[in-house]
Amino acid sequence: MNENWMQKYEEVKNILVCPTDLETYFTSDEIVGEKMEVMEIGNVSLPSGKVVVRAPFFMTADEKPYVFETLKGNFPVSVAVVKNETWGDRYAAVKVKFTDEKPVVYREGLIGNENLDDLEDADFFGFFVDAGLACIADAEVLPVFDAFLHSLDVDNIYDGYFSELFAKSYQENPNNQRKSGDWINWTIPNTNFQIPIFTSGFGDGMYPVYFAYDMNENICGLYIQFIDIELSLAEEDEEDDEENKQPENFVFLR
Repeated sequence: MNENWMQKYEEVKNILVCPTDLETYFTSDEIVGEKMEVMEIGNVSLPSGKVVVRAPFFMTADEKPYVFETLKGNFPVSVAVVKNETWGDRYAAVKVKFTDEKPVVYREGLIGNENLDDLEDADFFGFFVDAGLACIADAEVLPVFDAFLHSLDVDNIYDGYFSELFAKSYQENPNNQRKSGDWINWTIPNTNFQIPIFTSGFGDGMYPVYFAYDMNENICGLYIQFIDIELSLAEEDEEDDEENKQPENFVFLR
């Protein structure tokens, strides 16, 4: 990040705003007719306030955090679950709550090296999910996380260590989880650092992260949007319409 990048960001930041009021995912019983449920999954440790959201088993110790720092400390994390007949139970969004203030705008989290030229409405950068999992961590915790992973004498990090923790999470909290487990709140052994790890809404892909600002322009929350519920339902309806469309000159035989 440099002065030119920050100047450009100020010019385009209103393009990189989430059009959805993400807090409604956590306060509404239904979104466009789809039942919603919220799970509390414990805290995330942010000792420096330098937030990193990534696929957990592909992070390195020197991942770049988002340019805007949050409050420091341990903060509660919740998951908004959408219950759809076609999709099943899916994690639509994840929230870190920093204060009790109400969000008034959601600006995408950036790491300071993005190309901000030629942006259009609905563009976002996001982070890449691999192996269907994402996590929230602090940049100063990553070296500890990385050192622990390298200390494991396993061929596959998930199968050799984490799968058992996910299965235990299901046993203890079966709601909104598959038997193999869909979330854990993991404390790095021999530390107090908590890193929540959870499945992404529709598996691997790119997902945006937004910082929520209150009316005083202070950061009050962080939101990962895995599913744009209204958009996804609209696209599903369009696909159904295409499948049900009659070919031209179609004749019913009686």
